[in-house]
Amino acid sequence: MKISLWNSRTGRKETFTPLQPERVRMYVCGPTVYDRAHIGNARPVVVFDLLFSLLRHQYGQQQVVYVRNITDIDDKINARALELNNSLGASLLDTIRSITDETIDWFHEDMAALGVLPPTHEPRATDYVREMVDMIGELLARRHAYVREGHVLFDTRSYPEYGSLARRSPRDMRAGARVEVAPYKTSELDFVLWKPSDDTLPGWESPWGRGRPGWHIECSAMSSRLLGTSFDIHGGGSDLLFPHHENEAAQSACAHPEAEFARLWMHNGMIRVNGQKMSKSLENFLTVRQLLEQGIAGETIRLVLLGTHYRQQLDWTDRRVEEARSILGEWRHITAGIDESDRNCHREVLEQLADDLNTPGAISVLHRLAADGSAAELKASAVFMGLLGDDLSDQLRKSVMEVMRLRDQARNQRNFDLSDRIRNQLGDVGIIVRDSKAGSRYHFQPVGARDAQMIAIDTTLGELTRMAKVGMQH
Repeated sequence: MKISLWNSRTGRKETFTPLQPERVRMYVCGPTVYDRAHIGNARPVVVFDLLFSLLRHQYGQQQVVYVRNITDIDDKINARALELNNSLGASLLDTIRSITDETIDWFHEDMAALGVLPPTHEPRATDYVREMVDMIGELLARRHAYVREGHVLFDTRSYPEYGSLARRSPRDMRAGARVEVAPYKTSELDFVLWKPSDDTLPGWESPWGRGRPGWHIECSAMSSRLLGTSFDIHGGGSDLLFPHHENEAAQSACAHPEAEFARLWMHNGMIRVNGQKMSKSLENFLTVRQLLEQGIAGETIRLVLLGTHYRQQLDWTDRRVEEARSILGEWRHITAGIDESDRNCHREVLEQLADDLNTPGAISVLHRLAADGSAAELKASAVFMGLLGDDLSDQLRKSVMEVMRLRDQARNQRNFDLSDRIRNQLGDVGIIVRDSKAGSRYHFQPVGARDAQMIAIDTTLGELTRMAKVGMQH
């Protein structure tokens, strides 16, 4: 099966050919962890989760490496910590850590509710500061950066291709509202690689004094460390195309001129709510948690997000939510009691997804399967797309995903005895695990009284987590 994807750099659809078929690599910009994830944050997570599944189906579960970072060094986080510090009386660093740890847990819970698989790696920026310092040093040595007033800045004039990713002229870029104006810049388009930190802010020692990295260098350092200096796909929201991704591409090309960095760039469109830009001032700012607490199921949110092609703007409305809820109810009725484990995702669904993630086309095929009464194929295809999953609580779902992650790790280490024991014990309490080329997924199967089953699942998950961690140490 041929996979075609739209490349933002070239502005056209291209046949996807990985640099190394035995190690397909994808990097997606993840959350900045200072508040609850909103539906705009959720869209790229869901979109690239589906692409992750498609790539694993095509190339094999063990051959696809997916990195989605966590930004836990950011001035928004610092500002939130300063606000809280006035009332909590804790040290700033302790408050920052508390905020980021709690927000990461929230993010994981909310994304698990949307049926999102964990990525292969989820690096925190704070764990890669040394790599950022080293990359900045390389840019200075190659004369692509300069030091001014305690700041290290990238010299955009040293890179003639600056603007080529976003396909913007220097004039267009200068007109952008997101370009920071500062007196220490040689050019207004230059951007910060390293900034000084006083005693009230988090900081790390560097050759340029105590400070912290700029946002753009974080992703370049983490992606090169975990995926190499050349990899296959870089994804994120269209709002990141300029300046974030443009700056990433520029500094990475200059630090590693022999490499390609990202071969293909993908960007999802933004979300509006009832035809308006989502903002707190308009009181239409929707977090995933708010929607879940309103009784909107995670799979309903996911179907709304997949109902519009990822490159198009999506308009979130109550009508779309009700339509998605009705569709899923109908599909669940058709597939009641169906075990999809002996079926694969329908060929036409895969073909639609292979055509630049044409999710509206794939959903149309699901409708036809429903109309034809093809219950097993409908269930298998919907599950592949992250739909018609379980109805577990958020906490249990999160625990199941952690056990599944540990099982994947055991399989990667070829500890098949351990992975089989995990699968069998999960099956005993109604968590049915299915392994395929696309990866390992599970579905929930009611067994006996619900309350008793939930207690059994909770107990088993705790035992399996401990068993897996001990088993992989030996």
